[in-house]
This record gives sequence, structure tokens and C-alpha cells, in this order.
Amino acid sequence: MSQARPPAPAAWDSIGLVVFDVDGTLYSQRLLRLRMLRDMMVHAASTRSLDVPLVIRAYRRIHEWIAEREVSDFDTALVAETAEATRLPAAKIRSIVDEWIECRPLPYLALCRYPGIEALFAGLRRKARTIGVLSDYPAVAKLDALGLEADHVVCASDKGIGILKPNPRGLKVLIDAAGVTPSETVLIGDRAERDGAAARRSGAWPLLRSAEPLDGWQTFVRFDDPIFAKFLDA
Repeated sequence: MSQARPPAPAAWDSIGLVVFDVDGTLYSQRLLRLRMLRDMMVHAASTRSLDVPLVIRAYRRIHEWIAEREVSDFDTALVAETAEATRLPAAKIRSIVDEWIECRPLPYLALCRYPGIEALFAGLRRKARTIGVLSDYPAVAKLDALGLEADHVVCASDKGIGILKPNPRGLKVLIDAAGVTPSETVLIGDRAERDGAAARRSGAWPLLRSAEPLDGWQTFVRFDDPIFAKFLDA
């Protein structure tokens, strides 16, 4: 399949809702993980325990597996599978995940934020676009730490969702909450097999952040790329 052609600038005229993925889209996940790896090494040395890195590695691997299989009530299954893989109690798994995935990264997020995203959010508001956030992880505290604000935030763990992308359930809930149609929605993410697939399955326009072209997908590299010019004029 050939590289998707960028739409004409007028394509934005029909868009009322701009939805962003969070992890890897609004900030550099690689940079954040390097900082967290340093903290984990210090913690492991001081506690003489490898429980934290073992749990985080297993949790992320199983998270991918559960997303691929579109498991309902994913959080329960994710914790149970991680507990079995690491032979640690479920309560300890939850405690480590809460601390090392949800809380400890927050002070680093502003330093890892991609350039231009704040200006794009401001431009979208000037042009009266609704901003949504769709994440597989809790996102409100992350947005706070990033200094960003959305009109609607939907996370996979929210009541009534309970399933990870590429299942489009969360995106459909977000579209309904914004009062628009799928064809009036763009989902900006960083993974074709997750964000892109969820967008296409819901009837929305997928737009992927990628340093390299992706066959069959429309991509951009930076948040000040020409595709966003409509929202970045002074």
C-alpha cells in the first residue's frame, strides 16, 4: 500500500474534534523511560530488590498482549497476569504500578514534552476546535504535569470503557461526549496498530506522529509541521 496522501488544508474545515493520544504522542516516551530507568536502578540498589523493574517489564509486556486480544475488563486481567508472571501478590503489583507508572514519572513529563504541542493546543482553541484526549492509562494528572488542558478526557480504565486500543470503544464515547460525528474527528497518535486502527474502526481520520513515513498512513514529524499551519498562525 502506498503512503497516504496528505489531505488538502480544507480537510481541517470539517474537523470539529481533535483527539490526542498521550504516551509517545504528547511527550517522548523514550526520554521518560531513560529517566525512570535511572530511578529504578537507584531504588534497586538501595532496597536490594529487583521487584520494581521485574514488575514494570512484565506489566508492559502483558499490557501489549491484552491490547492485541482486546480483553474486556483489562485491568483485572492485567494485574492477575502480571502477578502470575512475577509470582508476587496482586496488591503489590497495583502498588508498584501506581507508584512507578502513574506517580513517579509526573515530575519529569514537562521536560519530556514535545516542542510545539502547547502552541498547537492554543491554536486549536483559537479556531474553536474541541480538544479530546484518549489514553490507555490514566491521563488527567499527566495533562496537568504537561501543562495542557483538554475539553474531554477518556481513559481505557473509565467506567463503561474497560478495554484498550485498538478497540474503538473509548474513542466512540469521546466522540459522543463532544457531540460530533466520526467524520468530524481526527485522532492524533503515535502507533498505527493502536491509535491508527482505533481511528479507522470508528470512522475517524488517523494522523500519526512518526519520524519515518508509514505505508498507508498519514504522518507528521513535529507539531509545527505544515499540516498544522492552519492553527499556528499568529
